[in-house]
Amino acid sequence: MRYGAEHKEETRKRVLKAAAKAIRAEGPHRIAVAGVMAEVGLTHGGFYAHFKSKDDLVAASIGQMFAEGAERVRRETEGVDPTTGLGRYIDFYLSPAHRDARGAGCPLPYLSADAPRMDPASRARFAEGVAGMTSRLAALIAVSGDPDPAATASSLLAEMVGALSLARADPDPARSGAILERSRAALKTRFGLQADLSETRP
Repeated sequence: MRYGAEHKEETRKRVLKAAAKAIRAEGPHRIAVAGVMAEVGLTHGGFYAHFKSKDDLVAASIGQMFAEGAERVRRETEGVDPTTGLGRYIDFYLSPAHRDARGAGCPLPYLSADAPRMDPASRARFAEGVAGMTSRLAALIAVSGDPDPAATASSLLAEMVGALSLARADPDPARSGAILERSRAALKTRFGLQADLSETRP
């Protein structure tokens, strides 16, 4: 049975979402094509109708991960002023819910250690994704009159990624939570944002 272009594109999106989840769980070098295809109810034989190789799948999935990250920024900033949106995004990023959401969330803590060993296409997608995230944060920061919002956004992103990574690595819940809380408080003070003590949704 032959399917149209729309069906093929929808299938590709399903595969990319499954692969992005697998990369978060296992890393880009350890995902199995057969497992990803099985996750969406397809056979390994159908893989090459959508991707040239496993490297092609990984590169496209990294793009999918950053697209999901961009959607999260949109959700946190939609309908509010940029300053409020920035505070909401910091609250989300450095929250226990984000720390514990191992199959979702920002791709940077998952990919940063593996990026130097990825193939050129995947590294290029990674770099594009970082640039996009930095640009979106810079747009929120720019309204404050910061003389170099891109540099400030890069610094903000680096601290959030580092804090989240350390919080995930610490097996002690109290220490892990303290890492998130201290970094969140320091960043919100740095940007003149009010503390938000409410539970951040996953």
